Amino acid sequence: MSFRNRLALFFVLIVIVPMLAVTFLLFRLIAQSENGKSNAGISAQHEVAKQLFREERDLAQVVIEQRISRDPVFVSALERGNRRRAAKRSRQLVKSAGIERIVLVRGRRTVLRAGDRTAIAPAIRLVQSSKGRSLGRLQVSVVDAKTYVARVRQLTGLHTVVRDGRRVLASTLPALGARELPFDGGDITVGGLDYRAVSFSDPSPFTGQNLRVSTLGTIAGTSDRIRDGRLTAAAILLGFFLIAIVCAVLVSRTLEQQIGGFLTAARRLAGGDFSAQVPTVGRDEFAALGEEFNKMSKELERRLAERGQERARVQDSMLRLGEAVASNLNRDALLELIVRTAVDGAGAGAGRAWVRAPDGTTMQERSRVGDMNGLESVVESVESDALRDGSPREASVGSANAIAHPLRGTNGGNEIVGVVSIGRSGKPFTPGDRTLFNNLAGQAARSIENVQRHETVTRESVTDELTGLSNRRAFDDALASEIERGKRYGTEVGLVLLDLDGFKSVNDTYGHQQGDIVLREVARVLRETSREIDHPARYGGEELAVVVPGTELEGTFNLAERVRVRIGALRIPRVDGQGTISITASCGVAAVPPTAADERALLAAADAALYEAKRTGKNKSVRAR
Repeated sequence: MSFRNRLALFFVLIVIVPMLAVTFLLFRLIAQSENGKSNAGISAQHEVAKQLFREERDLAQVVIEQRISRDPVFVSALERGNRRRAAKRSRQLVKSAGIERIVLVRGRRTVLRAGDRTAIAPAIRLVQSSKGRSLGRLQVSVVDAKTYVARVRQLTGLHTVVRDGRRVLASTLPALGARELPFDGGDITVGGLDYRAVSFSDPSPFTGQNLRVSTLGTIAGTSDRIRDGRLTAAAILLGFFLIAIVCAVLVSRTLEQQIGGFLTAARRLAGGDFSAQVPTVGRDEFAALGEEFNKMSKELERRLAERGQERARVQDSMLRLGEAVASNLNRDALLELIVRTAVDGAGAGAGRAWVRAPDGTTMQERSRVGDMNGLESVVESVESDALRDGSPREASVGSANAIAHPLRGTNGGNEIVGVVSIGRSGKPFTPGDRTLFNNLAGQAARSIENVQRHETVTRESVTDELTGLSNRRAFDDALASEIERGKRYGTEVGLVLLDLDGFKSVNDTYGHQQGDIVLREVARVLRETSREIDHPARYGGEELAVVVPGTELEGTFNLAERVRVRIGALRIPRVDGQGTISITASCGVAAVPPTAADERALLAAADAALYEAKRTGKNKSVRAR
């Protein structure tokens, strides 16, 4: 291939191919940017619609708590089982209290219904008699679908559709009709306009409802903006391309002329004419290359000088290697690599590294490279000096030479965490050897600190900061692991869910600082009562849990009772010094098998048992059925 063809290929590879790639990526980025802007706006407005839905439900909750549950006529009718009077009073409340719909469900049967059937976003409350008997589940809404979609349209400009299954309850886009909408982020065309639809479902609708709310934001104009952006980018890239072609042609012609002169001179040299001189016109790189051709007689001297430069480059590479490995987290492997690098780089015969043991008082040898025969005494001496003085030390005994460097933490303290040393017989260490060794020793100190930091972060990532128990993430991992192990070996796994009774009143009465003390004391009881193989954890808030491997339902229940009794016996000092407080706990107990078959079912069974304990009087343990 000729030089001209190579230049053409080079131009294609470094100019045309990258420009094509840049054009492709730029076009994609423009499209993604415009679509992203459109999606971001629609998503933000959709979040407003969801927030409005939640606010309507919160308002309904306030109405239940402050109006309906305190209405003496309504509550009295429910307690006496007078449905007609309760229904009549509910219709009066719908008319007079700004309520759209009231529904009372007992079990799976709706026993009372009043108000607009298109009402949405109900609040739910369990209703009990004065004697604690369940009267049913009360559902109350303060907004109907038509009013809700009108408010969303007014606040966000989005069209909104509310459906109960396939039935449209309300819509601000009549042309849509009964067409299905994509659930999240899909596009649809209605009346010749393009819309992006985003939907959400009501997790707790009225009984019998399957409510789905969809918002549609127009995406008109996005394609035009993408096209305009691409045209602008294409024009700019075309201009750069034309400039590159002109520059390439000029450079190609100049290079061909200069290469031609070099080729002529090289052919004369190949024929034995050493008087041939390479033309050195100008002051550019080609002129410098011509001068190098003319100085070939001095090349040997240059090569000797380059050998020294090569050694310096090797040492620099070693220093960079030390910096690279300082972030690794395998302490012993790093120390061995650093000692071996120091021994090789400084031309030593042997080396070793000592690190402070976990007890904080003694040193342990963690790495040794080479043969210490004949060097042991001088190495021990220089290591002692370095540890005592806290600075690099060097010593010689006869023909034996050694240097040592103390390892300090890099977190601002002066604590010495170890020492690294190397030794050799014969010539003493040079200043370059000492510089290399001291730099590597500094990297060793950083590597040890990185390991300690990594271990601390790993421990904290699975521990609840307040109680010192495992956190929810560690609990989930332990539960899944123990259930899998139980299935593999045919053993049972128990679970205790524990909730502190009246904990909110402790915080409200004595403050959150007192609540934290209560949680820590309960966590201490949980740790002391659990076996070493158990997994006590903070499940969330004032709710704690214990995974009990290899234990059947009855054994798990006995553990729960021991924990509950010890908690009830606690007398916790008050933060204000005015006596002590006590607290009780309710426990739900389940096991795999027999009460559940997998992790999710086990949690659900234990949670149901805990709810039963709470509902039937608290301060008790209940087995899952």
